[in-house]
Parts: sequence; structure tokens; C-alpha cells
Amino acid sequence: MKFSEIFVLYQREIRSALRERSIVVNSFLIPLFMYPILLWVMFTGMTFIRGQEERFDSHVVIHGLPRQHAAFADTLNQIERLQLRIDHGTDSSDIRNVEAVRDGVIDAFLNIDSGSDSSESLVPMRISVAFNESREKSVIARDRILDGIRRYRTGVLTEASHHLGITPVEWNVFTIRSENTATSVQMGRFLLGLLLPLFFIIMVSIGCMHPAVDTTAGERERKTWETLMSSAVSRINIVIAKYWYVATFGCIAGVLNLAAMMFSIRGIMAPLLSGSGSEIVFSISLSSIPLLILGAILLSGFIAAGMMLFASFATTFKEGQSMVTPFYMLTILPAIFIGQPDIDFSLGLAVVPVVNVAMMVREAIMGSYQWDLIGVTVVVSLFFIALSSIIARFILQFEDVIIGSYSGSLISLLKERYFGRGSREPNRRV
Repeated sequence: MKFSEIFVLYQREIRSALRERSIVVNSFLIPLFMYPILLWVMFTGMTFIRGQEERFDSHVVIHGLPRQHAAFADTLNQIERLQLRIDHGTDSSDIRNVEAVRDGVIDAFLNIDSGSDSSESLVPMRISVAFNESREKSVIARDRILDGIRRYRTGVLTEASHHLGITPVEWNVFTIRSENTATSVQMGRFLLGLLLPLFFIIMVSIGCMHPAVDTTAGERERKTWETLMSSAVSRINIVIAKYWYVATFGCIAGVLNLAAMMFSIRGIMAPLLSGSGSEIVFSISLSSIPLLILGAILLSGFIAAGMMLFASFATTFKEGQSMVTPFYMLTILPAIFIGQPDIDFSLGLAVVPVVNVAMMVREAIMGSYQWDLIGVTVVVSLFFIALSSIIARFILQFEDVIIGSYSGSLISLLKERYFGRGSREPNRRV
């Protein structure tokens, strides 16, 4: 292994990649602009839809309202965007009203059972609210009704306590006051820790995918692979240079995406935070930056190795993309679940590739440094990178794989020539 040869080939790969528009777009432009813009559009759209939903009129039917609680209807009528209709029919009309809610004719139905015909002013009411949870308008109507019920109940109990001579202090036996002790900086880091790791993994994977396919299957499609392999440089040095190049572009994509999201997250979240009344500061500690860079290096190193192994069996760029896509999806799928705030960084997660780096990045963004788990993450990531290197050295022994005449995949090659399975005759090693 000669590092001078590797470095020359590495520079050659970098220069060639910078002349490819698709690689530059996926490794540099998309991390900087695509996901920040997409997130801004998504959150703005959510805010717009929420505003539209609040302007919907809720059509509600109420049945069985006792005369002692006629003021209950007045309370509901005071709720904005709630259209109330009182049904004076018989009990058989309840079924029709429930079916109307199910069919979307009305948004909600209230059936009240007072259980008594007493003339007393305070008659207990049992209220049944029928709504259709598959329709957003019906859910909104349910929430508006429950708000009206709480208002009316509070008013009735307050008036009853007044008649009984119970003072407000006696009525409020105890009070509850909750206080959020998290600072605005801690809240900002908490939100960043939930959002950024997933996009970080996606962008590292995208940053690795096109270079990995282009430097293997793309070389074969351009008929430059055989020329490169027949040069005076050892194959292992060629593969190492290509691997460094792919990992570099994946690492750059991840770091650029983190930087772009950090600078734009305030504007992206502004539509959702405008009505919260709380000030949230989005920032990360300077001490976490080395860990974020380390995470980008480890993640890109593992993903680049995996994608190059799968893409090395393709003869065209399109075929390489189809071979790499399952591995790409496999790396992203576990990361979807780490966005749950109740999932803690544990030893079990620290030994799972990709997930361990994502959790390390999340903890670093939040300002938490569990050095024992970070150490396990580094060791596990380096182990899988080394394992990929061993598999790559094994693959380089076979001439038909090098020149692209082997028609199988990585899995079939390992089965046939390492585990001795399959019907193919093993090709000669070189």
C-alpha cells in the first residue's frame, strides 16, 4: 500500500467528480437547499391547513336537553364556528343522527340523558358525544363541544357553590401550577435533536450514493474501468482511493446539511412557533462540533463501504442504482424511529450500525455526552468498516468481478465462493 499512489488517485477521483453535474448537485446543492426548503414548505403548509381547519363551521345536533339546563345550549352557541341544532324528536332519532355523523352529514351529535324529570335546577346530565375520528372536521367539532361542556360545568358548579355558601378559596381546595424549567436554548436543542439526525443520515446516504455508483458502475459504463485496473497501481490502492473519495463526499454532504439546517431552522419553524408565545433559541454547543464531524466521518465511512460493495457488481449506472437502493433504504429505515423523544441512547442501540451514530449525533446536539456509549459507537462503526474492507479484498481476488463479467450480486458471490454454495464453477483467483 503506497499512500502517494492512493493520494494521486484520490485527487483524480475528486477532480472527475467535480466535473459531473449530478454528483455536485447531490453532494453539495441538495444538502444546502433541498431539505431546508422542503421543511419550510411542509411547516408552512401545516400552518396554513391548521388555519383553514379553524375556520370550518362545525354542525352539531343535540338531543335530550332538559329544560333545567337550557343555558347549556346558550353556552355552546357562544362558541365560535359552532352551528347548533336541537333535535326534539324521539329516542329513535338517535340512530339516524349517529348515522349522519358516520356519513359526514353532520359533524357531531350530543345525546343527553338527565335521568330525571325533577324540577330542581341542578339535574345531573350524562352526555354522550358521537363523532367520526376519520374526519378532521368531526374531530374539531368534538374538541369544540368538549370545550363548551367544560365551560358550562364550571359555571354550574361555581353557581351551586355560591348558593351553598362556599367561598372561592374553599371551592379551590388546591391549585396546580406547572413550570417548564427548560431554558429557551435547551428547548431549541431538544427540537434540533429530534429533527436533524434523520436528515443527517439521509444526506450522508445521498452524498455517498451517486459517487459510489459513478466510480464503479459508471466507470464500467464509460469503458474506463479496465484501463484504470490495468495501470501500474495495485488494485487495493485503486479501491482505497475510490473509497476515500466516496466517503469524503458523503461526509461533506452530511456536514453541509447540518450547517444549512442550523442557519435556516429558525425561519423554517417560524410558522409553527408564531402562535406559541415562547422564545426558542436554536443553537448547538461548540464542544459538540467535533462529535458531529466524527459522526459524519463514521457514518459516511460505513455507508460508502456498503454502497461500493453492492455497486461494484453493476455494469451500468442504472443497474448500480438499483443494486444500491435496498442498502440505502436499509440505512434510513431504523433512523425513522430515533425521532421519538422517549428513546434513550443505550448500549443496545450503540451496537446497531447507523442508529448508533444517529443517536450519538442527537445526544451531541442536545448537549449530552455519554462517553462510554460514544466509545462503543466508534468501535462498532470501525469494526463494520473493517469488515467491509475484508470483504472488498476478498472480492478483488476474482477476475470476472473486476472486469464486470460476473452476473451475480454480492450475496450470490459470497454464497458461491466463500460458503461453497450454488451451482457456478468458481472462477480463478488472481
